[in-house]
Amino acid sequence: MEKKVYSTSGKELRTITLDDKVFGLPVNDDVIYYAITNELANKRVGTACTKDRAEVHGSNAKPYKQKGTGNARRGDKKSPIMVGGGITFGPKPRDFSYTMPKKAKRLAIKSILSMQAQSDRFTVVEDFTVESGKTKDLVKILENFAKDERTVIVLKDDDKKIKQAGRNIPTLSFLSYNRLRAHDLFYARKVVVLETAVKNLAEFYASEEKEAK
Repeated sequence: MEKKVYSTSGKELRTITLDDKVFGLPVNDDVIYYAITNELANKRVGTACTKDRAEVHGSNAKPYKQKGTGNARRGDKKSPIMVGGGITFGPKPRDFSYTMPKKAKRLAIKSILSMQAQSDRFTVVEDFTVESGKTKDLVKILENFAKDERTVIVLKDDDKKIKQAGRNIPTLSFLSYNRLRAHDLFYARKVVVLETAVKNLAEFYASEEKEAK
């Protein structure tokens, strides 16, 4: 598959060949769903906590005698059916995270990259950075490729300057080529990939395939 490479001003420069092993695979909807669900589960804090009847502060005495009042039989005031009593089967702190098989995770990322590459949402841009670290300089570049849309920029390395420039843009997120997130990639309306990052992605996943064998 071939894609055009654009300059930061939006002009066509040349074409680049995308590796079909990374960008030309059939889309596997099932594994994408599992990858996104896994990421969301791992992000959950799991600190919700309620008190059961053993933990509620209060007297153990019956509120009134067992017989002769005409009311229903009551235990202590900490009963779950009493106002201010304990909670039945309420949430307790827990860890929602779990591990997904590496091969399945890699397949999900490649499926999403293939899905985006086969659409008009995928754009390859020549390598650039924002030396000033100012948001306005990055906005000028992004105006040529995305306008007020959820956008992901795939970087060739950990470029602190460009991240500094983009941290005030709520619709923008950055991903390094070797640390992609399925959720961000899948829901992005625009995926801007630096030219070197395209090559790095192909080499990175190709090396993983060799290690798997």
